[in-house]
Amino acid sequence: MSLSADTSLAVTDVLGYLQHYLQELTECQNASEHTINAILTGLTAQLQQLTQLITAPAPTVAPPSIPTSPPPVSPPSPVPSAPSKQQTRPKLPSPPDFSSKRSSGRAFLNFCMLYLRLALEQFTCDKEKIFWTLAFFKNRRAAKWSENLFYQEADTGIFSIRSWTDFEQQFRSQFFLVNAEADAINTLEGSSYYQGN
Repeated sequence: MSLSADTSLAVTDVLGYLQHYLQELTECQNASEHTINAILTGLTAQLQQLTQLITAPAPTVAPPSIPTSPPPVSPPSPVPSAPSKQQTRPKLPSPPDFSSKRSSGRAFLNFCMLYLRLALEQFTCDKEKIFWTLAFFKNRRAAKWSENLFYQEADTGIFSIRSWTDFEQQFRSQFFLVNAEADAINTLEGSSYYQGN
């Protein structure tokens, strides 16, 4: 069973994004290992200092004076309750910077929507979701589109995109393939699709 060109492009784009995230995770792991090694080195040095202090002869101290009245009795402290188990969620990778290609627009938007659904508690409103997504528009046409939105806000005092739904519609018109169905049909009917003899 063969996949349509649009589907195979989307799969390729998602695989590219996942490879990028794997690389980011590997870099984060390397940085974490470096930090942990530095902390372990510091802790080892502190442990050696403490061991030297413990093994050093203790100075002589005068015995404490015996109090004439009994110490005050404090009420018993309440028994701490067992810590509640909190459900931990896996850390989600952020999407890579958006490449501005119409062929990867659908995959990028799908990844952002998945992240927003899984990390819903991180965002209090649509504007935060939009700004978070725009943070990945760092080059070419995507960066210019994002800059224009902020220039308009600076001029008018109002951010022109009011809701996530509005953002999705504008993103689709700017960064999705113009006519994905026609492109797929042309690919299937064209001579380049068939293997030939």
